[in-house]
Amino acid sequence: MTVTLVRLDLAGPDREALVALLSENAWPFHVDPRPTRRQAEEAVDAGAWGDEDHAAYWIDDDAHGRVGVVRLEDLTDPTPLFDLRVAEPFRGRGLGAEILTSLTRLVFETMPAVDRLEGQTREDNLPMLRTFRRAGWVKEAHYRRGWPVEGGEPLASVAYAILRQDWEDGTVTPVPWED
Repeated sequence: MTVTLVRLDLAGPDREALVALLSENAWPFHVDPRPTRRQAEEAVDAGAWGDEDHAAYWIDDDAHGRVGVVRLEDLTDPTPLFDLRVAEPFRGRGLGAEILTSLTRLVFETMPAVDRLEGQTREDNLPMLRTFRRAGWVKEAHYRRGWPVEGGEPLASVAYAILRQDWEDGTVTPVPWED
């Protein structure tokens, strides 16, 4: 399986395809699990998927075709975050670690100012927690009650990251947990 990331052209044909992907799928582990078409259009038009601080890429898999989108956020910071969205029909197929590996390579090979790449998910998103570990990322934080849940109690937000140095060396720098 080979995953390719292709930069979206939001001024062209990719705008409509992105709006459709966002509004026609459920995103149960995101703050807004079911954005409407209008909400998706407004977010795209406001630059949340492509401006100085954001960049979005289609996720193309050689076995399945276009399977989703990944967005980089905080690109003006040396530690950007990512937002991963795999379309419903392609979830649970083991694509996550390959997507993270491709994303890490893209960021560290094309963005020399980036020293650390971070991602966060909810504590109950067990497949994503496993994906982070399989891709060589390190758990750095567990923000208790840090993730708002529509209609429910907040859940913990769990943060993982990978360092450029670890990616280049093929190592994992442990987090010093003892104060």
